[in-house]
Amino acid sequence: MNPILRNIAAIVLGWLGGSSVNLGLIELGNKLMPVPGLDYADQENFMDAFAALIPSLEPKFFLFPFLAHALGTLVGAFIAAKIAASAQMKFALGIGALFFIGGVAINYMLPGQMWFSIVDILFAYFPMAWLGGKLAERKVEDPTDLPLDHRLS
Repeated sequence: MNPILRNIAAIVLGWLGGSSVNLGLIELGNKLMPVPGLDYADQENFMDAFAALIPSLEPKFFLFPFLAHALGTLVGAFIAAKIAASAQMKFALGIGALFFIGGVAINYMLPGQMWFSIVDILFAYFPMAWLGGKLAERKVEDPTDLPLDHRLS
């Protein structure tokens, strides 16, 4: 495949894959630990009602949003690094930057508890993107490290 098209696919598929994980974890969190007093059916006023409730939420309600941001970034970065034709870590960190921008935006749109915003911004994006890039690194096996019977086949 053409390296330019492969790199474009790395960004698009990394972003879509990571976003899918993010959304799935947010939905799972809403099902397992619904926020008390929040009407999930009222889509018109949902964001305003949620923003009003955030300051009163216990820390347990921030577990799934953090996991969604961190694991979405990790998976997206891994996918991008695996697909990229070259400079895999740069593509992984690029996905981290995209998710970081989204994280800053959501923390601005839904201002919440400061401790969560700090933890989220510091640990959910670039560290997870770096880890995703590291996990996706292509290892070249040294044939001299294999047992003799495997080298002969």
